[in-house]
Amino acid sequence: MGKRGKQYRQAKETYDSTKAYPVEEALGLLSELHFAKFDESVDVAVRLGVDPKRADQMVRGTVTLPHGTGKTVRIVAFAKGEKEKEAEEAGADVVGGEDLVNKIKNEGWLEFDKAVATPDMMSQVGKIGKILGPRGLMPNPKVGTVTFDLKKAIEELKAGKTEFRVDKVGNVHVAIGKVSFGSEKLRENFLVLLDALIRAKPAASKGTYVKNVAVSTTMSPGVNIDPANVRTLLR
Repeated sequence: MGKRGKQYRQAKETYDSTKAYPVEEALGLLSELHFAKFDESVDVAVRLGVDPKRADQMVRGTVTLPHGTGKTVRIVAFAKGEKEKEAEEAGADVVGGEDLVNKIKNEGWLEFDKAVATPDMMSQVGKIGKILGPRGLMPNPKVGTVTFDLKKAIEELKAGKTEFRVDKVGNVHVAIGKVSFGSEKLRENFLVLLDALIRAKPAASKGTYVKNVAVSTTMSPGVNIDPANVRTLLR
């Protein structure tokens, strides 16, 4: 890792980076630590006690944050016939069928954040699975993005429905808003996310499930959160 900038180092000197803080105190610290001139995103990192290499310990799901993420979500919909119109009316930014698949395949076009598809389009979408999959853009029935109810799927994504998935070393990273949200809205989004993660605990996971939790802004150092305090708040 390269050398951190002066403002980052100064921010880290203003608090105890080895301490695990209560949720409200940690989120309150973020407004003091952020130094960028733009409205930084607030990100949560959770270390889970699972072995992602085992299929029965995979943690994946979706959660609708009550205050959204503060980000404009660009959505593409793979659909044909009447479903194209439904997707357009629901607010999809780009709608198409085989033509859209070919645009992504041949031109490398990826100017979107989420993708939804009707089940009858998945044979076509599967042709670009190697492009979409590694980028987390592949529609998936398990998270509600492969469905004939495109209206519901698109509106939920626009409203702040967010996918979470454990990575290969057992961490989950999710954005829960912007610094401008303030501590209360961030707290509500944070607790909804952690509740969803805990509910998604695999039966095969043994021992401590939520090992470490930290929050940070786009540019700031991370602030550790006490997992015991999280469990208390969620009771």
